[in-house]
Amino acid sequence: MSSATPTVRDNRDASRFEAWVDGERAGFADYMRTADLAVYPHTEVSGAYKGRGIGSALARAALDDARERGLRVLAPCPFISGWLARHPEYHDLAYRADSSVTD
Repeated sequence: MSSATPTVRDNRDASRFEAWVDGERAGFADYMRTADLAVYPHTEVSGAYKGRGIGSALARAALDDARERGLRVLAPCPFISGWLARHPEYHDLAYRADSSVTD
């Protein structure tokens, strides 16, 4: 198995970021986008690539993309949510409901 750094690409047709290592898909992070919001519901890394930073590369690429697009981020995916919580430089992207309900 190679120790190459993953290449992350936005597969718009499949609505997901994909991490590739030596021509093999190592993992992906699904997304949905609206005009204001990027939602990341699921991230998956192939067993052979776990523990090699693939998930982190996917999270960083997804959040950098959201920042470039000016989108807030909602991350029901436990991996993306946890990654976001551990990286304060991305906290400004987190979606927060702006409700004024007081009852």
